[in-house]
Amino acid sequence: MTDKRKIGRFGEEAAALYLIKKGYTIRERNYWLPIGEIDIIAIDKDGCTVFVEVKTRKNSDYGYASEFVDAKKQQKLTRTAEAYCGRDIYMRFDIIEVYYKLTDNRMQITEINHIENAF
Repeated sequence: MTDKRKIGRFGEEAAALYLIKKGYTIRERNYWLPIGEIDIIAIDKDGCTVFVEVKTRKNSDYGYASEFVDAKKQQKLTRTAEAYCGRDIYMRFDIIEVYYKLTDNRMQITEINHIENAF
């Protein structure tokens, strides 16, 4: 597994645990179709289906992680979500930014930002 994939998996695991602590139920992780992938599909406390894009970075020196979810990525996420459950359901799209640091060659979370209704 490449370092990039390890970092991504670390961030997705941190985001899933964060959502569970907030009372969400995780339905799917790394849901994949040829048209796109969704990192986390969850149900919030109000019964809303939430499609979550996770971005993991060391810092925000080159911009906030959420800024890297551009229009093309949003379109892919939307199409994949519609293929998952159709259009006539209560859903939203969130982004979770996970920031980390390396300490003794181990990744440690420094900050998690949850952006609801990101697009």
